[in-house]
Amino acid sequence: MDLSTLKPVAGSRKSSTRKARGFSAGKGKTAGRGQKGQKAREGKKLRLSFEGGQMPLMRRMPKRGFNNISRKEYAIVNLDQLNKFDDGTTVSTSSLKEAGIIKKELSGVKVLASGKLNKKITIHAAKASQAAQDAIKEAGSKIILTTETADSEN
Repeated sequence: MDLSTLKPVAGSRKSSTRKARGFSAGKGKTAGRGQKGQKAREGKKLRLSFEGGQMPLMRRMPKRGFNNISRKEYAIVNLDQLNKFDDGTTVSTSSLKEAGIIKKELSGVKVLASGKLNKKITIHAAKASQAAQDAIKEAGSKIILTTETADSEN
């Protein structure tokens, strides 16, 4: 194999057409832009969603609902999921994440009363339903609700 015999792979290169360089170049006269119109003019810059002055599709579609930008979303944990931990352990958001019970911390953890708690543990959570708090105390466990400083300041 010589350097003189090397050629590009078939189909990897295509000959460039020199636009607006006469008929012999293959794209002469209108240079592949057709006849007249906005797109044929020099300096044509149209955004992708431009529809020639017609009301764009995104503005024609009806708008529904309301997105609250200050909404807080909590990672949900049920009582029966907390039985995974040993007696006497302190359960926090990081330990729940390590155990694979929650995927993301989000704005904190909320404990719900689905299932039954059989272990005596200490739970640190942002929120808990009243039924969950009662069930935790009934099981001999303890729950500590952490108050968020951002809420108290605003």
